[in-house]
Amino acid sequence: MKLSKGMFQKIRSWVTGHARPLEMARWEYLFENGSQDQVIRCVEAFQNEDGGFGHGIEPDFWVPFSSPMAAWGGSQILMEIDVNPQEEMVQNLVSYLVNTPQIRPGMWPSVLPENNEYPHAPWWHWDEGVQKNWMYNPSVELAACLIAWSPAESSGVELGWTSLEKAIVYVMQVTEMDQHEIRNFRNCLTILQPYEDIFNFRMNYSINQVEQKIRELTAACIDQDVSNWDSGYKALPLDFIKHPNDPLYDPFKTLVEQNLEFYVDQLSEEGVWDISWSWDQYPGEFPIARRHWQGILAVERCFVLKSFDWIDC
Repeated sequence: MKLSKGMFQKIRSWVTGHARPLEMARWEYLFENGSQDQVIRCVEAFQNEDGGFGHGIEPDFWVPFSSPMAAWGGSQILMEIDVNPQEEMVQNLVSYLVNTPQIRPGMWPSVLPENNEYPHAPWWHWDEGVQKNWMYNPSVELAACLIAWSPAESSGVELGWTSLEKAIVYVMQVTEMDQHEIRNFRNCLTILQPYEDIFNFRMNYSINQVEQKIRELTAACIDQDVSNWDSGYKALPLDFIKHPNDPLYDPFKTLVEQNLEFYVDQLSEEGVWDISWSWDQYPGEFPIARRHWQGILAVERCFVLKSFDWIDC
């Protein structure tokens, strides 16, 4: 059963009353012909003077200082609204990435020591050697953003391509991958479609070869046990397949339909989806992060439902 018009309006009411201004602006942009400028202004609230992002734009870690992971959080929203690369905040973000040292070629640090000084989920805790848990999440996507947003023949473009070279060698050698890193690679390839010729020239593999490898990794990662979906944090089909034109839609069509139904069934009468994870160390702050995430889920799941024509309005 599709999401009814009444439930869609309940979701909107929940977002209006409880979500961050950022998610309200995204909602208006995606569903109500809202202003791109309003989204940009809301994203700017999380940007620091160095051009990076912090301040809990990713609600599970609250460090106010700039970090590559928070920069990724901001870049995702800017890509969502198809921001003009000439926007001042975008070029400030490019400057931040160019001037932030990589911990090894092609890889910005995913977690910073400063995370430990502020409320955060346990998976965002910094320890020596923690980067091996993250690998090219989010670096490969940040590299694509640099290529798309930097002026031609600039240091940003070159840093983007040289960073990408390391990530592509890596992905073509692995046999399995974490769901979040898979999404980074998928988003990276989407961003770089207009640069296919350059990609094919600079990389050891064609973009089509890399896409095929990412599809294989994605298919292996998706949890196909529908009865298991409500028992924790799972990699669901719709975490990857966002639109019927996705190449994985046809082979996973039945599971996608079941996932759409699962989304509708999991929606509360108040018009909100709950998250499937929690913190333990910061009981005062976690409810705030949870509410912020509920707003994010409301926007993102409704967008997916709309993409598959699963909203009855």
